[in-house]
Order: sequence, then C-alpha cells, then structure tokens
Amino acid sequence: MNNTLQETIEAAFENRDLLQNEDVRQAVRTVIGQLDKGLLRVAEPVEGCDGDAMRWQVNEWVKKAVLLYFPICDMKTVETGPFEYHDKIPLKRDYAAQGVRVVPPAVARYGSFLAKGVVMMPSYVNIGAYVDSGTMVDTWATVGSCAQIGRNVHLSGGVGIGGVLEPVQAAPVIIEDNCFVGSRCIVVEGAHIGAEAVLGANTVITGSTKIIDVSNSEPVYYNGYVPPRSVVIPGSYAKHFPAGDYSVSCALIIGQRKESTDKKTSLNAALRDFGVSV
Repeated sequence: MNNTLQETIEAAFENRDLLQNEDVRQAVRTVIGQLDKGLLRVAEPVEGCDGDAMRWQVNEWVKKAVLLYFPICDMKTVETGPFEYHDKIPLKRDYAAQGVRVVPPAVARYGSFLAKGVVMMPSYVNIGAYVDSGTMVDTWATVGSCAQIGRNVHLSGGVGIGGVLEPVQAAPVIIEDNCFVGSRCIVVEGAHIGAEAVLGANTVITGSTKIIDVSNSEPVYYNGYVPPRSVVIPGSYAKHFPAGDYSVSCALIIGQRKESTDKKTSLNAALRDFGVSV
C-alpha cells in the first residue's frame, strides 16, 4: 500500500493540480495519519554505520506529503478549555489512550508522533516529528517539524530542536537514544547527535558548527555530528577576519560519558566527571 501512496504523493508534488482529486487528497491525509500513529517516519535508522555514526534514511516522499497537507487544510478555530487557536493543522488528541503525559499548555500538532511514556511539560512538538518512548520534553522546549528524537532523551528547559521541510532531501535533526540536552541548547540544520551524548547548557550545534574533540593531545574535528557518548560544552576558537582576529563559537567535546554514569543522571553529574560546571 505504501508504494501506491508514495507514487500518488510523488505525482501530486510535481503537479499540484492533482490535489483537486479527492483520492489524492485522501492519500495525503492517510500519510499524515500514519505519521501521527508512528507507522511512517520522515527519517529512520537503517542497518550499518558510517564510521561511528548510525546510518539514517530520509523518506523524502513523506516530507512531500507533509508539505501537501497544508494546502488541502482549511483554517479553523479550535477551542481547548480557555485556549483558542486558529490554524490549518489540528491538535493531537487521545493522549491517555497513547500513554502520554501532557502538561497544560503543551501543544503537539496532529501528524507528530509521541510514543508511550513521553512527557510533555509546557512545550511544543511540530508536525512530522517523532518522539520515542520515555523522553521528556521539558518546559518551553520545542521539537521542530520532522525532528527525530530517540528513547529516554531529556530535552531540558528552553531547548530548541530545529525543524526542516524544505528542501525535501535535507536530513532532519536527529537526537539518538539516551541523550541529555542541557537547558537552552540549540540543535538545528539537520545536526545529528549520537546515542548517550550529553550537551551542556547553551551549546549550539548547527550543520556547520565546528565540533572539536579536545579530550586528547590532538584536536579532532566534526561538522554537524556529535559522536555517541560525547560530553559537549560551548566553546570558541580564534578566527582571522580582514578587520582583525575574533572569537567564533564552537562546541567542545571534553570527554566520553562514563559507563558508571547513569543514563538518566543530571547534567551536572555528567559534567562533574570532567571538572566542568556549566
């Protein structure tokens, strides 16, 4: 069935006039419904690794379906208790049946997936996102469109996980299992955070951020990727410009999370092993 859906979505993405056909519109709704239930994902892990990085496959046609969903939806007023919204995309519902805890006024859009055991403090999860079991989305954290969040992740207060819909071939932000993302961290532009990594507060990871492993005698450089179990803090490096030398922000890998460190430990405890207070 998914092959037929994919063919329909691909054709409609190339020729938007096909959206006038109710069968095509229903195909788009079906894909969004499967995203909402976690039966489809915008990106998913596949067998094998590139170096120490888990391989992920981006399902571009699913992203195309999300983009096609907006023009076939009408603006509507939605009232939830004292709150009123005016939008094209409905809100998720039936949290109790899904085993998800949602603290007011948290919002998740229809077409995002929240697995059993997810906790949403007052926060936001956008369409196409996938949040796996046991993950905490803490106060004022945001999970952008199509972002992929693993199991038992803690997104601390004010964390910004970027979204991506276009270009359709662009990879979404990926946060793998058991990561701890400290307060006010920003992870955007398809950055990939390996399993069990710890990001100290205010760390910024973009697709072009220099990520420098300074834990050994020689630096090792990464771009847009944090290896598994890395402990990362904000840093800077000197760069020469025509107007002079200035400090440019980067992220520093200061060591590896120790086996003795519990996966659900606090950020301070994880950093204490390296004599760092953030």
